[in-house]
Amino acid sequence: MNGLTLLVGVCVLFLGAYFIYGRYLKRWFGIDPARPCPSKTHQDGIDYVPTPMAVLFGHHFASIAGAGPIVGPILAASLGWGPAMLWIVLGCIFVGSMHDFAALFLSVRNEGRSIAYVIEHELGYYGRQIFLFFCVASLVLVVAVFTSQIAESFVSTPSVASSSIFFMALAPIFGVLTSRRILTLAEGSLIFVPILFILVWFGTIVPIDIPKILGCTPETATSIWIVLLLYYGLCASILPVDFLLQPRDYLNSYLLYAMIILGFIGVVTYRPDINVPAFVTGEPLVPKMFPLLFVTIACGACSGFHALVASGTSSKQIKSEAHILPIGYGAMLIEGLLATLAIISVCYLDLPGLREVTKGPAPIAFAKGLATFSEKLGLPYETGLNFVSLSISAFMLTSMDTATRLARFVWQEMLLPRGADPDHPEAAQAQQGKLRRFFSSRWIATITVVILSGWMIFSGESAQIWPVFGASNQLLAALTLLAVSLWLTRTKRPVLFALLPMIWMMVISVWALVFLIIQNINRSISLVIISVFLLAMACLLIVLAVKAMAKARKA
Repeated sequence: MNGLTLLVGVCVLFLGAYFIYGRYLKRWFGIDPARPCPSKTHQDGIDYVPTPMAVLFGHHFASIAGAGPIVGPILAASLGWGPAMLWIVLGCIFVGSMHDFAALFLSVRNEGRSIAYVIEHELGYYGRQIFLFFCVASLVLVVAVFTSQIAESFVSTPSVASSSIFFMALAPIFGVLTSRRILTLAEGSLIFVPILFILVWFGTIVPIDIPKILGCTPETATSIWIVLLLYYGLCASILPVDFLLQPRDYLNSYLLYAMIILGFIGVVTYRPDINVPAFVTGEPLVPKMFPLLFVTIACGACSGFHALVASGTSSKQIKSEAHILPIGYGAMLIEGLLATLAIISVCYLDLPGLREVTKGPAPIAFAKGLATFSEKLGLPYETGLNFVSLSISAFMLTSMDTATRLARFVWQEMLLPRGADPDHPEAAQAQQGKLRRFFSSRWIATITVVILSGWMIFSGESAQIWPVFGASNQLLAALTLLAVSLWLTRTKRPVLFALLPMIWMMVISVWALVFLIIQNINRSISLVIISVFLLAMACLLIVLAVKAMAKARKA
């Protein structure tokens, strides 16, 4: 198998899925471009902001496409590229992209509220609270893990730190000029996107090397960066979305596009042969293939985190329901394309070479592969390696700041009393009482999330809990598809296209959690406790869902 053949074949399948399967999804859900979206009906200039599709696509894509579609496929490739690619292609088309589309649609139809609101409508108040608590725990873990990884990359590659800081300073300028109509989006892009790439180069000239500047150890420098990054996450959560988060994500998306284009052209010119076997013999199907492969590859095939992005920020900014297909379904397909590039970037090696490079960080293995391909274009290896490394770090930063804002949303919603409407904050506050009102404020909610994330990082718990994250992420996707299936059943729409993926994701994620409990019973009590807790919440929600679906079908 040649890498170019694999890449072109995936592109053809994804294009066909977008125009054929996407058309059926629009009809089954009932997309109505004339229906006003919550970004207009609830416009507040902070969270609800009507946004051009190109800008929102950049924000959404950059938020969901962190290091996940790179790390998972590369780790799974050691079992052979065949099973990994089958899950990426089939999972992305029929599970992940549909999941993202449905989550965005249901949130838009429910005034920009989160998926938890839909779950409350279908499973009741306690079902909502269980789901929200699950989401907060997952998002705090996301913030903790990505913050620590970004800090480590800033210390190991100081040019990444300087370029990222330059981006943060550039984004508000771009946001103010475009949001206040001083520049159109096209004019702003023509000016600021070239500046963005200049700053990438400038970051290599002026690296911010804290150990050298302060004369401290790398460990101390990492701690300093962690504190600064958490403060940045706090600002990104509190400030209006079109001032920092949205413009930074939009500009960063061009880095991601450039990296994908560089990888695509590199594969076209290099034409790497796939030297890793499609199926590696001698590896046990259980548990390495079933269930662990399907939770190792999450982003790139299906990810529950995407539902939180879609229903947390994107649904509050989308201008028209006509944009749900390209943003919800289309962005996930491009992420699947990135996962395919990740497979090719390491599978041109032989199996021993693949296993050797995956002993180190997976993003570095990906960067080395694309840098090797880009040499055929005349781009020096070191330049390509630095650019791809910078791009990956920028995407992790995007996932971190988006997760902080989403955790703030979920925390505030979790503290709402039964029956309170989050779209009428004055009425909701009147029902809360002083203590609950204090803890649900925008500042206290964000500070709480940041403190919890920082505590996990400095206590070392995030590194221990990370193996559970893949299973919890897929369980979150299964719970979202559960809510979608209940809504489709109650509204008398076709349901099998969502129900079957939901059952599959539920079985795989629960199976993985049971395996993790058995595997870690004598290794890590933290992993066992968290796995048992997640499993218990999932079982409780399943019981509530079975009762609700039986009631809906009977009605």
